[in-house]
Amino acid sequence: MKQMSFSDAEYAGKRKKTRRELFLEEMELVVPWKALLKVIEPFYPVAGNGRRPYPLATMLRVHLMQNWFALSDPAMEEALYEIASLRIFAGLDLREAIPDETTILNFRHLLEEYDLAEEILKQVNAHLTRKGLLLKRGSIVDAKIIAAPSSTKNAQGERDPEMHQAKKGNQWHFGMKAHIGVDADSGLVHTVTTTPANESDVAQVADLLHGKEEHVYADSGYRGAASRVDREDLQWHIAARPSDIAKMAESRAKARVQKQEHRKASVRAKVEHPFRVIKRQFGLMKVRFRGLDKNTAHLLTLFALSNLWMARKKLMAMMGAVRPQAA
Repeated sequence: MKQMSFSDAEYAGKRKKTRRELFLEEMELVVPWKALLKVIEPFYPVAGNGRRPYPLATMLRVHLMQNWFALSDPAMEEALYEIASLRIFAGLDLREAIPDETTILNFRHLLEEYDLAEEILKQVNAHLTRKGLLLKRGSIVDAKIIAAPSSTKNAQGERDPEMHQAKKGNQWHFGMKAHIGVDADSGLVHTVTTTPANESDVAQVADLLHGKEEHVYADSGYRGAASRVDREDLQWHIAARPSDIAKMAESRAKARVQKQEHRKASVRAKVEHPFRVIKRQFGLMKVRFRGLDKNTAHLLTLFALSNLWMARKKLMAMMGAVRPQAA
């Protein structure tokens, strides 16, 4: 184990643990580090070809922290200098060189070039499946618009050509749409696709199913989904439009329909949890990059990390680990 500097040793000896430290301690336990390193290692540069690269484990940890804390490349570099808990988590020391923003950028580009974000999601889900947390008996599908900057005050003088606007209610939104398939039992994301914001939700439904589910739950925007999926063994639970129910006369039949819709909604609510995590917990209020490909890679990584965050208590209980507590 690398010897800590005096400043890091002094920091480690303090009494109170911050929420950031507790979060990193939990992630240290639940992330399947070996599986993720194995995915990236064949594409990572080796020593002997130019400047000696930083250890792969260090760069992976820096990349995950960048996603967890919504930091840009320059902000991530500065955070490694300023915040001891991030530096310790990455295995870095102020007595040695700290990865600069270009190095951090190049690592992200490496993952994008070889589509490794999708493999990261697959490895995380394989890990959760082995632990019995991803059952795949049913799926919930949904989509959310992720806003993009609509300003033309940039180097290109135009809005991102791969983003589009769509009307939701009485309001127009500009950006992309994230479509997800979620496990109906656990609420964990198993499939992610992206489109411009003006793409209809139902057009992506076939790509959001993994093929093993028996039930599919969706809101009223997915009416007609059964005709788009070539499977006769599926049971569809599509929400009715509230306006259609409102038109029904007060009767036992209406009460029965309302009760059925409530049951559907109670299952379908789980699909909102991953969106809440990436937006509120990980700070994705707007897209970070130009173009669908870069933002798709970012979303795949965020949903993989959201799965680990949502399952962390159960994963730690299986390991017999006690959740870190503040002093």
